[in-house]
Amino acid sequence: MIFFSNLLYTFLIAFGVVIGASFFAGIGALINNHPPFKTMLDVSSSIKIWAVAVGLGGTFSSFQIIEQGLLKGEIRSIIKQIAFIMSALVGSNLGYFVIKLLEKCGNLWIE
Repeated sequence: MIFFSNLLYTFLIAFGVVIGASFFAGIGALINNHPPFKTMLDVSSSIKIWAVAVGLGGTFSSFQIIEQGLLKGEIRSIIKQIAFIMSALVGSNLGYFVIKLLEKCGNLWIE
């Protein structure tokens, strides 16, 4: 049960990093008189890998656990870490697609 709740936390943290950074970049673009949707898309696409790292709680802890699992033959810990990495990847990509969807909806409202 704790494993699934940690997967959800990892997913939502990565998702929130992309969404939050994009929204605040959009506010900054409005203040600087730049196009907000373009800025939001640029930021969300470039911050995805950092969102995965934040969602995992650091870049090296997962790799250390995978290494220990390989050396000690603990397949369960390797599978758990791969699940955490996949959860963070899905969360960050979903955040990017939400920003992309907002941009498409904004284009529909303008026309």
